[in-house]
Amino acid sequence: MAVSGFEGFEKRLELHFFGDDPAVIDMGLRQLEFESLEQVLHAVQCTVVSAVGNHYFDAYVLSESSLFVYPTKIIIKTCGTTQLLKSIRPLLHYAHHLGLTLCSCRYTRGSFIFPKAQPFPHTSFKEEVIYLEETLPSNLCYRKASVMPSKVPSHSWHVFTASNTSEAHMALTHPHIPDVLYTLEICMTELDRVLARKFFRRPNDNKTGDTAGKEMTEITGINDINPGALICDFAFDPCGYSMNGVIDGDRYSTIHVTPEDGYSYASFECVGSIYDDHDDVANVLKKVVQVFRPATMSVSTTCASHEVWTRVASALEPLGLKCRSCAMDEFPAAGSVVFQAFTARRK
Repeated sequence: MAVSGFEGFEKRLELHFFGDDPAVIDMGLRQLEFESLEQVLHAVQCTVVSAVGNHYFDAYVLSESSLFVYPTKIIIKTCGTTQLLKSIRPLLHYAHHLGLTLCSCRYTRGSFIFPKAQPFPHTSFKEEVIYLEETLPSNLCYRKASVMPSKVPSHSWHVFTASNTSEAHMALTHPHIPDVLYTLEICMTELDRVLARKFFRRPNDNKTGDTAGKEMTEITGINDINPGALICDFAFDPCGYSMNGVIDGDRYSTIHVTPEDGYSYASFECVGSIYDDHDDVANVLKKVVQVFRPATMSVSTTCASHEVWTRVASALEPLGLKCRSCAMDEFPAAGSVVFQAFTARRK
């Protein structure tokens, strides 16, 4: 394996399940014993370092990014040289014993900074797709894989989705139930060096990761991005930071930072509704840019509606980030994915 720096770009897996027993659906995957989750994460090669939950879901900060567990949905986001897709088989096994069946899958990632350092099955997107095709059950027959390009070569977007129901069938059977939620996945590179230094711990500070994490959340302004969020944060030694925010019931936000010079990276992800105040997206993006001031930034917007992504460009342009490219595609079980790449000139 090639010698390199730490890989900040995350791999993200989202699995949705269904079941027939209302008693099971009420708690669903949240019934999994912690030891079972540890077994899943062991296959991925990461561990839980902190956790928080509410009535709707459980949020775990991992040694490499985050895990969110809902009754019928699970999201795992991992960085470094983790083997994320190896979580699928054990998750399907545990879900089956809970009476749950997989109905859709979405896998996304950016372009790795150190692709040669990635282990199987993440050695290439082609290998990842082959692994997904072979691992997912045959009932997920509506499948699509695509690499969404940008004019910034270091930022392209890889998407694979699979579903047991076609979009046309969903429209016919659920014509009055629009998918109003959207997911923003933001990747930032070449962070402002002064701001990135705030994510380094002082040598021998004798603080726990939780205590140091809370300090970083405050001094960087991350606590102001979603002011009402219940934040679970963690600072790594000697540097690096992760945060999960529990917002408004079943919504979350999450941030991960790799601050080292030469391969600095930060990500921000959140879930919102198309019915939210139109200024919400702009305000969040403004605060995120203020915390990191990246030279390059890409934003992937996943939503059944086409209106959210237009707010992204209009929010970032006044902040000195110019949209260099925009790609759009439709995916089963995901809807529209719009991928925009932005760059800024440093003075």
